[in-house]
Amino acid sequence: MRKRSHRSRTVAAVVSAALLGVAGCDAAGGASPAPDGTRAKAKPSAPPAPVWDTSPASMVAVGDSITRGFDACSVLSDCPEVSWATGSDKEVNSLALRLLGTTGAARRSWNYAVSGSRMADLPAQMTKAAARRPALVTVMAGANDACRPSVAEMTSVADFRSSFERSLRTLRTASPRSQVYVTSVPDLKRLWSQGRTNVMGKAVWKLGICQSMLADPDAVDSAATARRDEVQGRVEAYNSVLKEVCATDRLCRFDGGAVFDYDFGTRQLSPWDWFHPSRNGQAQLAEIAYRGITGRKAVT
Repeated sequence: MRKRSHRSRTVAAVVSAALLGVAGCDAAGGASPAPDGTRAKAKPSAPPAPVWDTSPASMVAVGDSITRGFDACSVLSDCPEVSWATGSDKEVNSLALRLLGTTGAARRSWNYAVSGSRMADLPAQMTKAAARRPALVTVMAGANDACRPSVAEMTSVADFRSSFERSLRTLRTASPRSQVYVTSVPDLKRLWSQGRTNVMGKAVWKLGICQSMLADPDAVDSAATARRDEVQGRVEAYNSVLKEVCATDRLCRFDGGAVFDYDFGTRQLSPWDWFHPSRNGQAQLAEIAYRGITGRKAVT
């Protein structure tokens, strides 16, 4: 009896120790698997959002005639020195002058925009831009896709999107860290309504400027109104594409429609064609871009 009692106490002690050992592992969060459905799932850490540089050290401008300063100095001619993006004219105070200073703008800014360009031409310009590996690329394109000899010849929204997407891919392949600032397409109908009051401007329009919008500028019948409304609708669709595609790129910033919404008056229009921006209009575009890129007010 005494042996059996001693043996029983020994077994009980071993069992108790084992139970305490198990409880201790659980309390300390040991390696024992948790019941199904209760195991915490590790969330993959998202890459940190890139920080937008408000003081880029170099820049390239791509786009169309507006960025070339077309008709701002003389009739039917480029005037890149007054370009809102890279111009050297102090009256305009271009984006490059504001961001880089006079010396920096001369050495570290380039203008690859081409008058008459459409969105389909942008990938080739972007190839040149990417070769510079700039800190910033500005894009102003799309007006010529709507400004065609006729409404039927306007660039389709699908083709516009495809060309813009290809442009960004081209840049990212060669210069993945370049920031991109995209301006909206201007309100062409507003430009028509302002310029149609000038006899000389309307005479220049007949030479072939934006006929889809500007043909028969004094006509206000239902057919002319419907034509202009269709052009306007296409411009708005282009701006939606610019916004949507830009949003897919972590280093792309759209102007939120700032250029489209700007109320260009006669002072901001070319004295030669009353459609393209004048020096003052170029200065307003520079100010819009500067605020969009830096969040700061004008530099005077």
